[in-house]
Amino acid sequence: MMTLHRHLKKIAKATLVGAAFAALATSANADTTLRGASMFDEQHAFTKTLMKFDELVGQYYSGDVTFDLRLNGELGVEKDYVTFLNQGVAIDYTILAPSNMARFAPSIPLMDMPFLFRDLDHWNAVLSSNVLAPLEKELSEKADIVIVGYAGGGTRNLISSEKISNMQELAGHKMRVMGAPIQAQVFNAIGAAPSAISYNEVYNAIQTGVVNGLENEAASIQNLKFYEVAPYLTKTAHSITVRPIVFSGKSYRKLPKDLQAAIMKAGKEAGNYGRELESREDAIKLKQMADAGQIMVSDFANREKLLEMVKPVQDNYAASLNATDLLTAIRNK
Repeated sequence: MMTLHRHLKKIAKATLVGAAFAALATSANADTTLRGASMFDEQHAFTKTLMKFDELVGQYYSGDVTFDLRLNGELGVEKDYVTFLNQGVAIDYTILAPSNMARFAPSIPLMDMPFLFRDLDHWNAVLSSNVLAPLEKELSEKADIVIVGYAGGGTRNLISSEKISNMQELAGHKMRVMGAPIQAQVFNAIGAAPSAISYNEVYNAIQTGVVNGLENEAASIQNLKFYEVAPYLTKTAHSITVRPIVFSGKSYRKLPKDLQAAIMKAGKEAGNYGRELESREDAIKLKQMADAGQIMVSDFANREKLLEMVKPVQDNYAASLNATDLLTAIRNK
């Protein structure tokens, strides 16, 4: 089965080399096919970033390469992608939340820890540097997954079925968090009652009262229509997302050296593109949902108190990973 995106990339490549489209049918077996996956549709920032990655690899590589990018969760959810990448099957590249890679590389969620970044400038300074190199090394060695760039940029807030605007309303709030232990630890520290629930089960879990909400960025709230069951958004701004563009190490090592080089160059540039895109779109999407009456937005009173409450948890987590110096380097960037 050929996706629309794969078909378009073949046509684009044929144009670049000046070959007739008919010739592709006879040479298709000689192409290198890179298989990608996105949980979202073509309008989501992650998908746009992966499509930009495809475009740039094709630009920087002089050989024949085809991209088979499957959308809308056709190949599963992120925890499935992690397994596929580790095993070198089904997909070669995608964008992942660090927490979903924790079962292979326990330290990796540190790069996406709630309340880690002061603001967008601090976040961008970290991702534009080599500060996270120790985590990249651990992921490569323990999970056989290679980080080729950093996307992300969505500001994550609480979204719930009931209004939450202060510490009293937050107390005991049943909320979904990602699977890495640090996520639950942080939200426990501020008085909520977090549960790790599979992403594809969250909508029904809110609908049935298993949890009363989740934390997420605007693009995913809009794309997956979480506002239908959780229309109250609280501006905690507890995370600015770090979403690595990742490649299967097993797949990567099989590729020609010049294609490997093109992937690394394209990954960095696509990451820059994705960060700018998502950070710019985030406020726009929030306003779209608010203007449409899909969400009701409120500030969180005394947010500074939350920052004080979580710092000991962050420190203890970093110490448990022998990553105190890394956390200090991130904070000082």
